[in-house]
Amino acid sequence: MEPPPTSTKRAMPTDARQIRSRKALNAALLALLDERAFDQLTIREISQRAGTGYATFFRHYPDKEALLNDIAADEIVSLLAMTVPVLHATASYEAAMALCHYVSERSRLWSALLTGGAAAIVREEFIRQARALAEDSRALPDWLPSDLGVVHGTGSTFDILAWWLGQENALNTEDVAAILHRLVIVPVTGNAVEKRPPVQ
Repeated sequence: MEPPPTSTKRAMPTDARQIRSRKALNAALLALLDERAFDQLTIREISQRAGTGYATFFRHYPDKEALLNDIAADEIVSLLAMTVPVLHATASYEAAMALCHYVSERSRLWSALLTGGAAAIVREEFIRQARALAEDSRALPDWLPSDLGVVHGTGSTFDILAWWLGQENALNTEDVAAILHRLVIVPVTGNAVEKRPPVQ
């Protein structure tokens, strides 16, 4: 029986062996997410795949959700740093393109995070972090509360990216950027300028 989860995550390790164990657990969860939904995974099999002891897991994380959040945290920060400015960038289509290229270049990781059984947890963390940025989104229209604009913009962006990565015949980044621009950016900002790169 797995120990009950606690409400806080352990401090980041500084010992080389602990760092190796944490990286192994991260890699194990990502590999397992390629095989099965998050809610079907157990801490015991994550530990086994990582080559670490069962008790070792709890020296790093209180539960498997905390492990997932640890993996997602840095990527979410990077993605949000690109997503929120997209909502009020002068060159919003170009910003949407950069965002889609970023996800495409890390498609294996983002496919696991956005389309697996853990997608709801990752989406919640994505929006939680976005809400913290709402006060910095003063360029949104006066009629739109900044918190709502950011939550809608980032939530919709998350859903579009998840849909994209879940398709068998995935669209290219230019097409997804155009969809993102037309469905999310234009309705929120009114910035309808879309300049696709010239066909060579």
